[in-house]
Amino acid sequence: MSRYDVASEPTAAQLAENYKHVTAAVREAAAGRAVSLVAVSKTKSPACLQVLYNEGQRLFGENYVQELADKAKELPQDIAWRFIGHLQSNKVKELLSETPNLQVIETVDSEKLANKIHDGCDKYRGGRPIDVYLQVNTSGEESKSGTEPGAATVALARHINEKCPLLVLKGLMTIGMPDYTSTPENFSCLARCREEVAEALQVPVESLELSMGMSGDFINAIKMGSTSVRVGSSLFGARYYPPKS
Repeated sequence: MSRYDVASEPTAAQLAENYKHVTAAVREAAAGRAVSLVAVSKTKSPACLQVLYNEGQRLFGENYVQELADKAKELPQDIAWRFIGHLQSNKVKELLSETPNLQVIETVDSEKLANKIHDGCDKYRGGRPIDVYLQVNTSGEESKSGTEPGAATVALARHINEKCPLLVLKGLMTIGMPDYTSTPENFSCLARCREEVAEALQVPVESLELSMGMSGDFINAIKMGSTSVRVGSSLFGARYYPPKS
């Protein structure tokens, strides 16, 4: 059974129109600031991604290691892939060795994982560094990965900065709760975490990205300081999950 339900995917014209609307909304909310749009493409066929690539999109985010590795082999090599799903330590080798154009891992949430990625860069990327974000569990939900805000996040940032020279700490990421009707505290929390990390590492706050906001709340996230938004369904439509056999 195919991983993708191509028949249910938007047409090329629909994808192009969705892309036009989303990029316009990002520009308007950003009000002159630089904000990156990451097209979240899990469960979507490479043909869908190719349409957005043809429209000029280069940042794509995937949640599953094998799906990312497969798409990376099939699609243009100048795509900058971001891994945005929970990363198990036993998947680090596959992720790093099979995706040479992997740009960012946004979900580093422990020293153990940071060490594993660092060692993997040496073994599977020829010593090439990789950019990472700290994933922070700003909502406190047990079902979500991420460090606790505050001291735990600062400690992980220090560890990466001092013990993992092949990891370049580029920012912080959160998923947050799906609260689209009021100002999300999760976004404010991540902004505070960034300030604490910047102070601890003695770097400018602006040097650290904020990856927050998805299809339902990316406009609000940008207005609250997000520098990178992860948008999936607003671009590609509803996700497809094969029926369990």
